[in-house]
Amino acid sequence: MTTRAARLTLSAMILVTGGAGFIGSNLVAALLERGLGPVAVVDRLGGDEKWRNIAKHDLEALVAPEALPDFLKQRAKEITYVFHMGAISSTMERDADLIADTNIRLSQSLWDWCADQSVPFLYASSAATYGDGSAGFRDGADPDALARLRPMNAYGWSKHAFDRWVARHRHDTRVPPQWVGLKFFNVYGPNEYHKGEMRSVVCKAFPRAAAGERATLFRSHHPDYPDGGQKRDFVHVADCVDVMLWLRDTQEVSGLFNLGTGRAQTWLELMNALYGAVGRKLEVEWIDVPETIRDRYQYFTQADMTALRRAGYDRPFRSVEEGVRDYVARYLATDDPYR
Repeated sequence: MTTRAARLTLSAMILVTGGAGFIGSNLVAALLERGLGPVAVVDRLGGDEKWRNIAKHDLEALVAPEALPDFLKQRAKEITYVFHMGAISSTMERDADLIADTNIRLSQSLWDWCADQSVPFLYASSAATYGDGSAGFRDGADPDALARLRPMNAYGWSKHAFDRWVARHRHDTRVPPQWVGLKFFNVYGPNEYHKGEMRSVVCKAFPRAAAGERATLFRSHHPDYPDGGQKRDFVHVADCVDVMLWLRDTQEVSGLFNLGTGRAQTWLELMNALYGAVGRKLEVEWIDVPETIRDRYQYFTQADMTALRRAGYDRPFRSVEEGVRDYVARYLATDDPYR
């Protein structure tokens, strides 16, 4: 087995699964901007414009997911860090076997490979693991606390299943030298354009805002929340990337952490930020939450960021006003919105 010290004397390479996706491609861009390459990306590009997410970057390799096992064998001595962002991330996906193969079994095999090769392993979990939020939003890898969570869709279940698997195996003798799971909250920012209905509301609403048309928002069906007063923890993708780079630089830190801002803001605050960024006055068309999802609609999410702060991460997170303004000015309102 190649030791970590010996590996650093070789041609060091970072592996990013899902590296052509939304969060993954922003991570790839930041790694290369910092001169931390070469970077190999594992992903499928499909028939849409997803390829544009990585078109500006000089990659060491673009690996199809089915070719990953052979790539790991051939380039094992070069890989110094694995960022596992790849997943079936749609909350609307109904093929649970496909979700399990991608989000659970692949994650387990990469964990085992990193443990065998002594390579740090950082993976994407999700705030969807918290379900309706009734059990709170406290992070951590305590098996009893994780057992109380009830995700509401197959995607959230798959991420939760892997979190629980990690919690059971984190004290084994065979573990990666650093392991980190990140429970991403409501992420928005550049390179999400290929995600269709899974894009952030900022991205979907931008054309209407720029044209001065009314925004569409759900009415509240909860007595504690006014229309537009439903709250989410909206986090800019650049802040997520900053956390991941800090964790790469701080490999004594391991754990399962929330990744939001720690501050919930309302949909009206988000829309006011968007319309303000394009110089328009916000007017809203209110619509009912569809009855098919009304009983599962979340009125409040907010990441408890205590654990990550205690681990040493002390940088501020953007508010929606700051983050949306940056997203519009640097990407959405430009001729080339890709990072």
